[in-house]
Amino acid sequence: MKLIALPRIFAWAIVCGVCVSCAGPALGPKTEKLDIEPMTFRDLPSWEEDHQAEAVPAFLKSCAVFEKRDPDTALMLSEAGKVADWLDACDAAKQETFLTDDQARTFFERYFTPYRVTNGQDGLFTGYYEAQLRGSWKKTASFQTPLWARPKDMLTVDLGAFRDSWAGQKITGKIEGSSFVPYDERAKIARGALEKRATPLVWVDDPIGAFFLEIQGSGQIQMDDGSVVRVGYDAQNGHGYTPIGRVLADRGEIGTPVSMQKIRAWLAAHPQRAQEIMDTNPSVVFFRKVDRDGAVGAQGAVLTAGRSMAVDRAFLPLGVPLWLVTAEDKRLVVAQDTGGAIKGPVRGDLFLGAGSQAEDQAGRMQERGTYYLLLPKGVQVRS
Repeated sequence: MKLIALPRIFAWAIVCGVCVSCAGPALGPKTEKLDIEPMTFRDLPSWEEDHQAEAVPAFLKSCAVFEKRDPDTALMLSEAGKVADWLDACDAAKQETFLTDDQARTFFERYFTPYRVTNGQDGLFTGYYEAQLRGSWKKTASFQTPLWARPKDMLTVDLGAFRDSWAGQKITGKIEGSSFVPYDERAKIARGALEKRATPLVWVDDPIGAFFLEIQGSGQIQMDDGSVVRVGYDAQNGHGYTPIGRVLADRGEIGTPVSMQKIRAWLAAHPQRAQEIMDTNPSVVFFRKVDRDGAVGAQGAVLTAGRSMAVDRAFLPLGVPLWLVTAEDKRLVVAQDTGGAIKGPVRGDLFLGAGSQAEDQAGRMQERGTYYLLLPKGVQVRS
């Protein structure tokens, strides 16, 4: 079979620096590529063993996003076609009742063609979750840590507007005098730099939990008045993400393999040094209130636990189904989110839901593997 080269166009693993919301791609030539090879569903490892019916609701949520867009809009990846190419499958999925996994498999086999992704090596797959914290509308003796809304003086510049070779690349900063300069990094913000320039959405009682909320990108805040507020990623300060797990391991503070559980335990045991370590990651995430029943991914769809995946949008369009294959797991997922440190042609971060069990699973998930793209049969993939 002929390989089809695709030009380069969301979990987290502390060791590798995964973050659900971090800075955009660095300036420079786009040299990486993604190769795909057409396959049959019989070629997919363990295709008959998954509960594909559980993935249909996630796919339908992506369809709802597609249906709000201009049908002639091209997806970010040219080989994935236009929005119109996906609507037949979406219409069929809405009209069918998927009572069994066999029915779901038959649907995907009827409307899609699988493509094996190759780039010379297995990719890394990790997990992320919707964090849960306690909060207050006002700063009190118990609630001292702000979750910041996007600062009004923070600007993001689309570099593609200035030079075609910079298409898809952005930088974030602020105006100082007549100069555009990088925005404040974490250490400066932690010392109070934003107090007169930005507004906290809420105040929480756990600075470590707030730090990990930034990594996850979304969460539920149980307010002291009994209400529950959902927050989600709105913006980021433009600084690259530094994994504090790697910092701790390099300094001999924790052993390898690094996990979220080890990092949390170290920070809790060293409260006088915790902020110093967190400040080694200059990236800061700003939040917005989310009026949806669930965590919302970058595509705008509510995420489905175990079936939504964050990917690198430089290589994959959001909304595409993926057959995920690792040593531990084989399942059908849908690309519905992104992550600033989810970088590369074979890279994914699996959304695992909310609560302590999801947090534990996400903290431990670090698996090697690959995925297969499922593209509509009507899409004209170049040969």
